[in-house]
Amino acid sequence: MIDWDTARLAEVARARLLSAGAAAGGPARAVIDSRQAQPGDLFVGLPGEREDGGAYAAQALQAGAWGVLVAPEHAESLADAEPLADSEPFADAERGAVLAHPDPLVALQTLANAWRHELGAKVVAITGSTGKTSTKDILAAVLGARLRTVASPQNLNTEIGLPLAVLAAPPGTEALVLELAMRGPGQIAQLTAIAQPDVGVIVNVGPVHLELLGSLEAVAAAKAELMAGLRAGSTVVLPHDEPLLDPFRRQDLRTLTFGEEGDVRLLSDEPGEIVVGVGSERIALRPSFAQSHNLRNLLAAVAAARALGVTPEERLEVAFSALRGERHVLPDEIVLIDDCYNANPMSMRAALDDLAASAPARRVAVLGDMLELGSQERDFHREVGRCARELGVDLLVAVGPLAAAMGEGFQSGEIHRAEGIHRVPDAQAAAELLPTLLRPRDTVLVKGSRGVGLERVARSLLAEQAVSGGQPLSGRQPTPGRQPSRREEG
Repeated sequence: MIDWDTARLAEVARARLLSAGAAAGGPARAVIDSRQAQPGDLFVGLPGEREDGGAYAAQALQAGAWGVLVAPEHAESLADAEPLADSEPFADAERGAVLAHPDPLVALQTLANAWRHELGAKVVAITGSTGKTSTKDILAAVLGARLRTVASPQNLNTEIGLPLAVLAAPPGTEALVLELAMRGPGQIAQLTAIAQPDVGVIVNVGPVHLELLGSLEAVAAAKAELMAGLRAGSTVVLPHDEPLLDPFRRQDLRTLTFGEEGDVRLLSDEPGEIVVGVGSERIALRPSFAQSHNLRNLLAAVAAARALGVTPEERLEVAFSALRGERHVLPDEIVLIDDCYNANPMSMRAALDDLAASAPARRVAVLGDMLELGSQERDFHREVGRCARELGVDLLVAVGPLAAAMGEGFQSGEIHRAEGIHRVPDAQAAAELLPTLLRPRDTVLVKGSRGVGLERVARSLLAEQAVSGGQPLSGRQPTPGRQPSRREEG
């Protein structure tokens, strides 16, 4: 609960208080969707491209919201509002608080910044081209063993989501782990100003959002806004092997590096146990994961934890966020790797490395378009296809018009004799085709940009498992009359 009364909350948000409401204490959380408003919530009505959330303030109050924070025209209309259909009118003593602000988003961000300081928690902000969510999940597990820790849920990492994540942290929180997303210049700077982190982590710099930013150097500059926004004396955690970040380093920050020659590095990697070096110290760990890219993310998390004075415990159990490499065992000993939350060239390579290292039999990759890569998008897709072939992928299903270029790379060279490639136009076609291609003991990676919707493929396989009742999934026939792909032998 945000333990401010209405007068204090209005003062902090720099909002005008039209009605104090009847609720004692502060709101339980902030929400921006009136359909999610519950008793005790603060509903913040944000204007959108198609609708203005402030127009639904009355519905939020009717649902029992602690109060609403909306633009003045919506706040002032509430006093004269007619009762909703099939509802009783509000009595003055029963209705929630009404606060007005000319820009409710600015008010939400101002509240989050104030609550961050009220908590007194140590704040870690994490960004990167790929792996930031997994690094957040790992760091939350490391810190959670010693401190009362709250981490950004799911993808609350934007100018709207991050304030909601901060405001969801209860009193008594000792560590707050926040994820910062970026779509263009200035956005990391805005999020850093809200979070004011004690520790900033840049996991990596890679080819993402090139359609907007134009170059890797511009991506690095956007990520480095986190460094620029840190207070003097704060700690920044950087990959040791990323020269693109060197121009943005600051002498007044404590810098910790991770990677092969970094301050935090992987000394040994044996089945079930790894040893991490931190300076001259050796830390033995038994993490619940073994993927090489997540072990590198672990190094970044250990560096951030040590900046807060926390050393990870030997046994490290991490619950990763959904759609980020989740493994499901299906009938016929088929393993589904559901990694379809998003994709870029770096994360595709990491996922293919994991597929190659972990598959006991055939390696099947269902790969979708990687979006927002700019003028070099076909080259990046061809390179992913070459990578898949070099890593021994047996069967590639390329989903979408851009992913079709993966076939050119997949079919080049003589490093591995692949069984073939299937090109399909969309996720629905892939979902219909895939069960007809599978064999017992296959390992299937499903990955693509979120806009491709490959979660439909993963859900289809899981639904097949439920319907089959443990009967074989492999060799299912496609829908009669449908030709979902054009197959090319490699």
